[in-house]
Amino acid sequence: MENVILNGLKVWDFISREELIEVALKRKTILVAINAEKILSANSEIKRIVNNNIGYPDGIGAVWALKRKGLKNSMKIPGCELWLDFINSTYRQKSFYLVGGKQHVIEETVRKLQSKYSGIRIINFRNGYINLESEKQELIAEITEKQPDIVFVGMGSPRQELLMEEMHAKHKAVYIGLGGSFDVLTGAINRAPNWWIKSNLEWLYRLIKQPTRIKRQFRLLNFIFLLYTNKL
Repeated sequence: MENVILNGLKVWDFISREELIEVALKRKTILVAINAEKILSANSEIKRIVNNNIGYPDGIGAVWALKRKGLKNSMKIPGCELWLDFINSTYRQKSFYLVGGKQHVIEETVRKLQSKYSGIRIINFRNGYINLESEKQELIAEITEKQPDIVFVGMGSPRQELLMEEMHAKHKAVYIGLGGSFDVLTGAINRAPNWWIKSNLEWLYRLIKQPTRIKRQFRLLNFIFLLYTNKL
């Protein structure tokens, strides 16, 4: 595996998802999904977390940037698929803790996982609405006490990365930021059809479905300009 620096973010390139999973389990690290928006807008806190752990190319913009920097075989690894790859390959040996989503979404997520993966060890779970410092400290204390092997956190960036950093400081495990992946699994949010995904047009499908994202997509144009003028 290799890495490059993109606007102050260290982004790793893996030959396969299996390699990423193997490295993450060995290092007991935090995994941060990197896309064009994060490369452009990451603040000093996110850069610290990414550069001390593993940032991987979740979006096609990150893949373009890695290839532009000379890593010609770079591949996109969608975070909404990666966490299920972790479960597929480790659920017989590892234990899990889930944080994120609305209460009914996280409950449905757990039901689906328990139905599909017989014997999966989900130590506990909770929704992503952590508004009080006392609630956060209670979560960190439980993570420290129960010591799960893998913790999935779906709260959106940068909240999930900051929370994962605090939990990781108290208990070393694999922490994976998921954004809205619990919503995708339960059908609360529909992901793009396969053709759009394989054509690297998932961003366009989401824009069509959510026109209010247009301001965010202007950043992609800026990203492409900076990338191809060697300013990243």
